[in-house]
Amino acid sequence: MPVSPKKIFQILFTGLFIVNSHGTIAQDERTQYPIGLRNAYFGVNIGYINYPFSSAQLEPGYEVGSILIPNTALRFVLSGPPMGKYFSARITYMMPVRWIYYSNINGDETDHSVWMNIAGLTLEGRIPVTQKISVTAEAGIGIITRIGFNIEDEVVVTNANYATGLFGGALQYHLNRNWDLQLSTAWSPENKKYNQPYTFFLGAGFNYHLCPLSPEKLERNASGGFIFPLHFIMAGYSTNVLGYGVNDLVANDYFPIFWGGTVKVRQGFTFSYQRNVFHGRKVFAFDLSGSTGFWQTTDNKEWFFTVSLNPIFRFYALHSKSLDLFFEYSLAGPTFISKAVLDDVETGEKFTFHDFMGIGTFAGKQKKLYAGIRIAHFSNGNLFPHNAGVMVPLTFNLGYVLY
Repeated sequence: MPVSPKKIFQILFTGLFIVNSHGTIAQDERTQYPIGLRNAYFGVNIGYINYPFSSAQLEPGYEVGSILIPNTALRFVLSGPPMGKYFSARITYMMPVRWIYYSNINGDETDHSVWMNIAGLTLEGRIPVTQKISVTAEAGIGIITRIGFNIEDEVVVTNANYATGLFGGALQYHLNRNWDLQLSTAWSPENKKYNQPYTFFLGAGFNYHLCPLSPEKLERNASGGFIFPLHFIMAGYSTNVLGYGVNDLVANDYFPIFWGGTVKVRQGFTFSYQRNVFHGRKVFAFDLSGSTGFWQTTDNKEWFFTVSLNPIFRFYALHSKSLDLFFEYSLAGPTFISKAVLDDVETGEKFTFHDFMGIGTFAGKQKKLYAGIRIAHFSNGNLFPHNAGVMVPLTFNLGYVLY
């Protein structure tokens, strides 16, 4: 299934989550940014991409009428806290806004798409030029994923998935302690083994830094009078008795805030532990969760299991004496999945991502009861050539809260 900008943010956040999870969980003051995120930044860049795809990427025996190479691309960046004064580790994801199209292969008068994206793990060095201007350079590893196409079960452009060098740099203007404007570039070399051309990107965008909150802001958050659970445990049951209507409602071309999946879950059982690591004064909370799930597919009724770590965003719509109501959304929980082929469909590898969204409540006199409803999804974000996705229907959860 095609990657989307939403999935890009998942991949970026997961990397930072893995690298900094120990420091995050160890943080005692939950109204301040966790240690693992403090002074980190995220960035968005849009610009020109060039990768000279041509008839050279076709297998022998095929000719192409025309090739469309759209040149607009997005690059997303998530940087961890600084490593000393001048260095930081970054996770990046770059993709075109529209895919490459090979048209009229051997006269078939049909368009065939080639998908490509580059995920990266790089080290960035920064040199201040003036108080407002800096230049940066980055170098590291890029993971290139190319999804080709077949015609009548014959491979025309092959899939590719390999590691390569990834290099780049930027010219930055610091508006204030939180915001940077920048011109940036990135480059990966040609790879003859996989018949992959070089990639060059030039773009403009911004960075936003998660600077520590001021003492005044901390005091305001801490004195709001609203209670945020420290941790809770829960169990859930998933069922397709009510169908997949909720999944389809939020995973379509008109309202694309979640994802569907080729493989559908018939039923499942989940067990999880969730811990709050940051909260604002009233509305926002950020949690970490560990969970395991046991799932049965719809078509072949085969069982598989998953083990996931999830970052979770909670947004409160209501606080009252006996009930809190919130919306929750989880982005890219790194996951082990026990089977890569489900219902005769190749879903990728045994590493994937777990996403879910839903509503929940803390209820009772002391708000020690958690109840919630979620939908969920597993896919690898096109880190691997096969990425069919797994759709999980409504999951009903009950849990016990500890403060």
